[in-house]
Amino acid sequence: MSASSNRAEIQGELRQFATLVLSFAPWVAFLLIARDSLLRVKVGLIVGFALSIGLGAAKINKGVILWAGVIFFIYATIAVVVLNDAWTLRSMGVLTNGTLAAAMWFTLLVMKPFTLEYANEHTAPSLWGSPRFILTNNVISAVWALSLSLNTALAFGKMQGLLTPEAAVEAFSYTTLIGSAVFSV
Repeated sequence: MSASSNRAEIQGELRQFATLVLSFAPWVAFLLIARDSLLRVKVGLIVGFALSIGLGAAKINKGVILWAGVIFFIYATIAVVVLNDAWTLRSMGVLTNGTLAAAMWFTLLVMKPFTLEYANEHTAPSLWGSPRFILTNNVISAVWALSLSLNTALAFGKMQGLLTPEAAVEAFSYTTLIGSAVFSV
């Protein structure tokens, strides 16, 4: 393989990775904004919803990531911003991670791993049906689903006061997500 084709392949993989990571932008924005006050949670929900719609319109968010985001952010925005629902607010960590985990497990259950829609953009159509391509996408999607399932359990333990200190739980949670992103490469 020549240096230029190797470089092109690496650039394609990095673009694919960046697109996949960008698809989580509504969730990351919510996570970064929604801290320390009810106002920030409300703003974070509105920004997350707007990003979900915007990234969907730009065809960056696709499939289950798009729909999980739209459904979650509609529900949570109405529940928290409009209705001031304390249960939703208190359960936000479980709901965010649980929504994404359930969506990813669903894609594996129906044998269409969520990463396929992103990988197909950067892979020759002749490879889409290959067992190696499908297996790779199943494994990457399963790693994300496991990571988010673990984070759902951590969020539940934190919410119930079973896991402390809070900073350590959050650090471990972020580590699993970053690990999933790195593994995706």
